[in-house]
Amino acid sequence: MLLLTDDEIREMVALGREHAVEVCLFTGPRAAWDIGVQATAPAGRVVAGSLRGADQLVYALEDVRRGCELGVRSILVADSGQLWVLGRLKRSGDLPGDLVLKVSISLPVTNPATARLLEDLGATTLNLPIDLSLAQIAAIRQAVELPLDVYVEGADDFGGAVRYYEAPELVRVAAPVHLKFTVRNAPGLYPSGEHLAGLAVASARERVRRAAIGVALLRRHHPDAVASP
Repeated sequence: MLLLTDDEIREMVALGREHAVEVCLFTGPRAAWDIGVQATAPAGRVVAGSLRGADQLVYALEDVRRGCELGVRSILVADSGQLWVLGRLKRSGDLPGDLVLKVSISLPVTNPATARLLEDLGATTLNLPIDLSLAQIAAIRQAVELPLDVYVEGADDFGGAVRYYEAPELVRVAAPVHLKFTVRNAPGLYPSGEHLAGLAVASARERVRRAAIGVALLRRHHPDAVASP
């Protein structure tokens, strides 16, 4: 979000409303974009999505405030402290009550207790790691009521799992669930910009194509599955 102009954000929000698509923006900067060295070390990459220090927490909160003023109603969160603050600001009325707080895959939700904790902190959807088994996903579903985001195809830098034929079972055990599609064998886009516009558009088109394949498989093997409005 930090690298978007106000006009770009307004345009994205208007486009999303026109097509009934949720526009979700990631706040920044995060540790991976900061001057700290731990996030760049092999064993230290676990902190990449976190907010490093009080200053980054303030920057991220400013991103959320600015986004909400411009019409954004969905934020991707990768830091548990930020989630706690945003949850309290929603409850106090300082942020819109309909603001979606989507937990990023960069904030691992690998078991039911973590899922419940993040729900209690204010999360409204949870991105699950791409490699959880059906049984592990089902256990998380039993612990929380909020929707789960589950990758049918994952990016290479998260392991690149491909689970198209599992889509019907993913829906059965995880619903309400958002099925997610990224593209393997694709270069990274973050932070994106005009210099990567062609690649970003091509990747987006391919994601839509992959999603169409996934939906077709779902309809073929689980015709009773119902999409939300």
